[in-house]
Order: sequence, then structure tokens, then C-alpha cells
Amino acid sequence: MKRPVVYASAEILVPVLVVLLILWFTNTGSSFFLPPLQDVFVAFAGNWLFALVPTELLPSVFRLLSGYVIAIVIGVGAGIVIGKSPRIRRQAAPVIEFARAIPPPALLPFTLIAFGTGDEAKIILIALVCVWPILLNTVDGITGVDSTLKETGASYRITRCDTLLHVDLRAASPQIFAGMRAALPLALIIMVISEMVGATNGVGFFIIQAQRTFAIADMWSGIILLGLLGYLLNLLFTLVERRALAWHHGARATVR
Repeated sequence: MKRPVVYASAEILVPVLVVLLILWFTNTGSSFFLPPLQDVFVAFAGNWLFALVPTELLPSVFRLLSGYVIAIVIGVGAGIVIGKSPRIRRQAAPVIEFARAIPPPALLPFTLIAFGTGDEAKIILIALVCVWPILLNTVDGITGVDSTLKETGASYRITRCDTLLHVDLRAASPQIFAGMRAALPLALIIMVISEMVGATNGVGFFIIQAQRTFAIADMWSGIILLGLLGYLLNLLFTLVERRALAWHHGARATVR
């Protein structure tokens, strides 16, 4: 078995086992709000092993990924424009700092009024929240490109488009991926909050409905699902990042 497969398996199993042990040793079964672990397992199997996947899980994943991808496109695109122009960067800085300082939940009433309770409001809210770390890291990455690389490209008469793709974006990609990593848990958090407040389906809606009807085992099954979903998304992102930045990690290893 190859090492990456072993590491990936360990990365999945170890946190799951830790969570199970914590639940096992802290649960005496006497608390109404902390049901026996067996009841939670039964609820999880009944809810999330295919039964509620198409009606609750898949809509949540669709909203999360849609908003996240939109944030990446806007954040990287705007970050390149701002990073390449000192004038635009100076003019945009106050607006960016003001907008990113607004607490994400404060935008929820606006999106609900403007776009209703459908998927559009949740996707837009996720994109609005996730765009800032991606945009700021892209700006920092573009402005931090070594001038020697630019001069080398100019000496070979590389076109502006090729310079942007093969010099600027390549050199800035580690910071861009760092911003994308920071935005990923934000997407999950905002997805849950938006579904708890204004939705008719989704994991967040399921959890809040279970809490309101005192279906505590179902509520915990949804919470555990969110933890697993967040962990799997982070694992998938790590695999993509390692592949996309293999040259960067190899260069760092060579320096060490």
C-alpha cells in the first residue's frame, strides 16, 4: 500500500475514533440532551445512510460548493486586477476593509429580503462571506511576486497573458490556496446558519427542526454529519492543494 493511501486512511479514521471515544466516555445515558451513543448511531444510520441524502444533504452540498466556487472566481479575478494596479489597490483598500468587517450573520436579513428563502440567497451569502480571504490573499500574492521573475519574463518577450498565467499566478498560487483554505470552513458555517434561519431543507434545517421537536438523537446525527462533511471537504482540498502545488512543496523540500 502506498504511503499517501495510508496517510489518507489514518487522517480519516483517527479523528472519527477520537470523537467516538469522547462521546462514549462522556455519555452516561442519563441526560436527555446527550442520548446514548447507540441511539445516535441508529439515528445517523436511519437518517444519513441514503434516506435523507437526496433531500437534505445534497442540497446543502450544492449550496456550499456553488457559493464557494463563485467566491473563488470573484476573489481571484478581482484580486488580480487590484494586485496589478497600485492605483486601484489604494482606492479599493478602504472599501474592502469596511466590507470584510461586517459580521457575516448581519448580511442574512438582507439576502433573505432581496433573494427570498431559495437557494440563491444562501449561495450569494456564502459567496459574500468567502470572497474576502480569497481576494486579500490573491492581492498579497500578486503584489509579492518577485520582480526578478517579471524582469526575466520581459527579457524573453513573454506576452502579458502568458506572464499573468505562468509567472504571476504561479508565484501567487500558494497564497491564493491559503485564502481558499481559510474560506472553506466559512462556507460550511454560513451554509448551516442560512439553512437554520430561512430554508425548507438542508442539514442546517434538519438540525434546527430536530431541536425544536426534541428529537435529540436526530439532532446529534446532523451535528456529527456536519463534522464529517467538514473534515472530508478539508481532506479533499488538501489533496487538490498538494497536487496543484507539488512544485512549491518540492522547492521547499529542496531548500530544507
